[in-house]
Amino acid sequence: MNQSQIYDAIIIGAGPAGCAAAALLAEQNRRVVVFEREKFPRYHVGESLLPFTYFPLQRLGLIEQLRQSAFVKKYSVQFVAPTGQASHPFYFFNRYDRDTVAQTWQVLRSEFDQMLLDTARRRGAEVREETTVASLLTADGASAPSSSAGTVQVSSAKGQRVAGVRAQTPEGTVQEAWAPIILDCSGKEAFASVRQGWRLKDPFLNKVAVWTYYQGARRDEGINEGATTVAMVPEKGWFWYIPQHRDMVSVGVVAEGKYLTRGGVKAPELIFQREIEQNKWIKEHLAAGRQTGPYYLTSEYSFHSRHCASPGLLLVGDAFCFLDPVFSSGLMLALKSGVMAADAVQAGLLAGDLAPARFAAYGESLRRGIENMRRLVYAFYHPNFSFRALIEKHPDVAGEVTDCLSGDVDKDFSRLWAAVSEFAPVPEPLPVGEPHSP
Repeated sequence: MNQSQIYDAIIIGAGPAGCAAAALLAEQNRRVVVFEREKFPRYHVGESLLPFTYFPLQRLGLIEQLRQSAFVKKYSVQFVAPTGQASHPFYFFNRYDRDTVAQTWQVLRSEFDQMLLDTARRRGAEVREETTVASLLTADGASAPSSSAGTVQVSSAKGQRVAGVRAQTPEGTVQEAWAPIILDCSGKEAFASVRQGWRLKDPFLNKVAVWTYYQGARRDEGINEGATTVAMVPEKGWFWYIPQHRDMVSVGVVAEGKYLTRGGVKAPELIFQREIEQNKWIKEHLAAGRQTGPYYLTSEYSFHSRHCASPGLLLVGDAFCFLDPVFSSGLMLALKSGVMAADAVQAGLLAGDLAPARFAAYGESLRRGIENMRRLVYAFYHPNFSFRALIEKHPDVAGEVTDCLSGDVDKDFSRLWAAVSEFAPVPEPLPVGEPHSP
């Protein structure tokens, strides 16, 4: 085995989860390699940061860089009825310190993700762009290949474990790399979960999204200029409206496929332009601008992985769970899980033990936050639920709604769910996310 291809950790994917994990592990002098199939900067949707991304971004040393960037400042989220009537904005500074999580950003993902990739490289991670992981490599035996971490226990009782990856460059060159732990940060593709047969659709959250970009579209005034707006359309569909710098707006519609394709309409542009007419606020705000670039379409949004880990393998970010994006939780969960994964792997390397059971707490913690956000998403889509009605009847839970919308999802929301249950069923947690020890 070529010693130059042996690492302490291998990371599949250079998105936010992968770069966060890579940067923090490399910072601990771990030998880390990241395989990324695309060339950065590259396009990606999902541009809104929740306030509680502050803490992983702080760990990565990026807060000052973001403060000095051109990214639009975000102070709140608001909800708009099809009539155009807007809710009172949920301001983050009503709950949090103005110098930390009370303000966040609307980012252009090509620039934001490049910032994260540069950080991982500066910290010492090796990044191989335009290199596609084709397969996971397995091995028998109790120990990983020799690395700077020494001998690390990773095997299951049967001795079979993930031990490396095989990847390919655009020129067709095949590369192999080996490590005691492989972090799957491949995003919605969920590379390992799909191949392991672990990927499960959410029982309810299967939507279709169509989106594009506008230049010169209208923005609200003052502190509300950078707000994320969720604007409703019939049958519990909704638009996102995310102001960006350079006078751009990311705007998309999400709903059940049977609603968006009614009448046999399947072309993304026709679907999008028809739905603009279904919300007065969206129609008025877009009228001032012009559409630019392509229309995009994706479907079957939410899925979960049965397991967070198996011998030699750890799932991180969207590769572990991708939740409906109505509350913009994706980037927060990706960055948070990347930091948590790096800490858990570092602790395992120091202990000489990366057995799946070590990642039980990691999986439990992530699932707790995911389930809190998932419950709010389920309520949002229920025909009897509205935030306005909830707050009017239970004004004491307005702060907890703001907390959940901010990404403060690790707390006890029992009082909130009791109030929500008067309007919509509150789902039980899914029995997924534990480590797998074959």
